[in-house]
Amino acid sequence: MTEKRSSHVFDVLVVGGGVIGLACAWRAAQRGARVAVLERAEPGCGATRVAAGMLAPVGELSFGEPELLELTLAAARMYPQFVAELEAATGEATGYERLGALHVALDRDEAAQLRRVHDLQRSLELEAEWLAPRRCRELEPGLTPSFHGGVFAPGEAAVDPRALTKALSAACASEGVEIRPGCEVVEGVFDGERLVGVRTAPGSAGPFDRYAEQKSAGPSARAGVEELRAEGVVLATGAWSGATQWLPEQARPPVRPVKGQVLELRGRGEEPPARHILASERVYLVPRPDGRLIVGATVEEMGFDTVVTAGGVHELLREAYRLLPDVAEMELLGVTAGLRPGTPNNLPLVGPGAVEGLVLATGHFRNGILLAPLAAEAVADLVAGKRRSSFVAQRAKKDERQAATEALR
Repeated sequence: MTEKRSSHVFDVLVVGGGVIGLACAWRAAQRGARVAVLERAEPGCGATRVAAGMLAPVGELSFGEPELLELTLAAARMYPQFVAELEAATGEATGYERLGALHVALDRDEAAQLRRVHDLQRSLELEAEWLAPRRCRELEPGLTPSFHGGVFAPGEAAVDPRALTKALSAACASEGVEIRPGCEVVEGVFDGERLVGVRTAPGSAGPFDRYAEQKSAGPSARAGVEELRAEGVVLATGAWSGATQWLPEQARPPVRPVKGQVLELRGRGEEPPARHILASERVYLVPRPDGRLIVGATVEEMGFDTVVTAGGVHELLREAYRLLPDVAEMELLGVTAGLRPGTPNNLPLVGPGAVEGLVLATGHFRNGILLAPLAAEAVADLVAGKRRSSFVAQRAKKDERQAATEALR
């Protein structure tokens, strides 16, 4: 790419500083691009902050989603090299562990459903084994006394998203990426029909109303507005992507917020709270190397609401206790809520946007941490003028875009 010397001109602007945005910025910079990441708060403050970090394409398999399975399996294969490169470049740990995942059926109905999923796993030749209760307890002695068996996927892994954010931030800095926290994009800059940059304002008083207020207040109130130019603008704002008012309405991707509440616990003994990722039909438990246990997550269609509710906490604790009774004696460290970026068919939107100069890296729903290496490679190749056949942008139909837009209003 052509070298840019102005402090306001870049090859790539990445809007959004979660794991997806940072990974895209890192890979683009490695290919020689001059990159800036624009984050209206702090890197990793959105869905990344509350993600459990499961890398579990086999256990999370759903019926009727073969394209998503292909993507998640490809990303999982990339992860060991991805984190090894990150840790070697920065000296920062990512919390990556190949733990294996045990999915447990707590009653007969759950057992019947889990059997169906396991049949699908076997038909696709995925690495997963049905285990009787005794075999499950050999893997996890702390499991509830009474259940109906489980499926063990030994290849599943986990990463700590907050540690991953720290490592990616350091890797970006080492490649010359400018990370600008407290930098809110308020308007797109166009040359005809082509997006050639953005205008930003400091801070994040509100997600979408700051620039409208400044414009109505007159030029003197717009002293903090800065114009940045780039050959490509990457939209990586997660759940807020579909409500991006600095883009024309037809260019806003069909992304909606899906609320998730998550608990953070810590065991009180020397033994880890669990040896593997544990899951039932209604909850999952992800152990961290430092003794914490992440319990998640609710799935709520509540718009942009991020309030932690008593009902959500009760549901998670109840289901976690049904699976692992020792939860009752653990220390409750905190409860958080975040917004996943959902799409009409649960497939991510990665590739060229609806206007020239715009690149999408959003809509990863529950798989943002897992899909980050794959999305980053695809975006970096795209902004470098290359194409990848393994990860093609989802092209939403016009009626899907309209439906998503109406849902956000």
